[in-house]
Amino acid sequence: MGQEAGLQVLPLIIVIAYLAGMLVVGYLVSKFKIKSSTDYVLAGRRMGLFMVAASLSSNNIGGGSTTGVAARAFLPNWGIGAAWYVLAAAIAMIPLAYFAPRIRKAMAVTIPEVVGRRFGVAASTFTAVLNVLSLFALTASQVLASGSVISALTGLPLNVCVLIAGIVVIVYTTMGGMIADAISDVVQYIIIFFGLLIALPFIIKGAGGWAAISAKLPPMSLDFTAVGWITIIGLVFNYFCTFLSGPEMVSRFSAASDEKTAKSASWLSALMMAALAFIPTIIGLVALAMNPGLNDGKGTTALMFATTSYAPAIISGLVAAAIVAATMSSADSNLLCASTIVIKDLYMKFVNPNLEDRKIIKYTRISNVIICLISMAIALFQISLVTLNLFAFALRSAGPFAAYGLGLAVPKATKNAGIFSIITGSVAVVLWQIFMPKSAVLPIVFGSAIGVLTFFLVTFIERGMGKPAAPSAYLTPEQEAEAQARLDAGL
Repeated sequence: MGQEAGLQVLPLIIVIAYLAGMLVVGYLVSKFKIKSSTDYVLAGRRMGLFMVAASLSSNNIGGGSTTGVAARAFLPNWGIGAAWYVLAAAIAMIPLAYFAPRIRKAMAVTIPEVVGRRFGVAASTFTAVLNVLSLFALTASQVLASGSVISALTGLPLNVCVLIAGIVVIVYTTMGGMIADAISDVVQYIIIFFGLLIALPFIIKGAGGWAAISAKLPPMSLDFTAVGWITIIGLVFNYFCTFLSGPEMVSRFSAASDEKTAKSASWLSALMMAALAFIPTIIGLVALAMNPGLNDGKGTTALMFATTSYAPAIISGLVAAAIVAATMSSADSNLLCASTIVIKDLYMKFVNPNLEDRKIIKYTRISNVIICLISMAIALFQISLVTLNLFAFALRSAGPFAAYGLGLAVPKATKNAGIFSIITGSVAVVLWQIFMPKSAVLPIVFGSAIGVLTFFLVTFIERGMGKPAAPSAYLTPEQEAEAQARLDAGL
């Protein structure tokens, strides 16, 4: 059975039902659950273990971890090793369990807020700008990916479908904030995992069984470590750097009900991501075996090709919904984080520091609309998803990585250590990208490493000169008690 062209009715109905459900979630949460700005941007800091873990996992499993992994598996030099793209992310969550309770203990809303407490206004502002710019690109890439799936199902022009996807993201994120985001993330993880899991045996059977499939594959495609350990280890470090300095990840830990929940969620998320790793990989291998010339040998549509060719229409609908869910779960989180930083770390810092709580919600919602409209415009240029994501991750991670992560963990660090590490890390990632684009060491990893080295070197020199440690990243016991009391009172 060949890949269908034009309108695919049953898959489209399933996707429309999913999108409608997300809009209903946004409306109900807005009406009954949003009482304060903390409710809106951090779900009232009351998220439980499974909700935090599912939200972390959904944000990591975007279009790149579904359609992207299947396409990577299509390439013979990756093959089954494409699973490392998700396994490396799962492994990176393990050391993050050390930082998770510290992130929650800081009782901060954003990364720039913590950086500002320790290293001052300049460090905080630079971090905020880097974060917002990267989140523009990430939101654009996920809206583009969602629009691509809708276009494949409807036959409508891609630009029209990008607008449809962007409008849905705007509406339910703007209405429900973090609570709607977290609820939808739980639903999205379930759809992603079980949608692809249910599809897998149908696809394998429809293609003639695994024995027939594997017989058609190049031998290298079944070598789990063919890509090399340097690449694999580099991916783990890449994800760790990205996660620790990623606003959408940090916001989930900050929204946890307590420090223990934040730590446990990191472990559970690692298991939830690892469980998914091989499913899109195997689907990509099926596409390679059955149509090695797909997309001029690039296999960019491997996941949808294998599904629509070898699985029933209802299964194709589940997979299509899973892909839309994967991309939108990342888009809504990126959008909310960007707006929160714009209002909390830029507008309230430089324009109106005494903004009323109800206006914080209003202005954040307005910012959601503006940022998503700009991201939709970026998406209309149809820049490569890989290019957008790599640019965004490098931009936000390399500079702030040491200042934020080590700022939470190294109490004796000096103020200049944070400032200089942001500068050197940001410069290093740009130079590495320009002069060493084909290196096995990723720019993010190199830039973050330079930032860490700078952080410790400056701290060592300045402490030896007798300079004091920078202020704490954490609230005083009195401030923490007051903040907790406000949460308990729903303020």
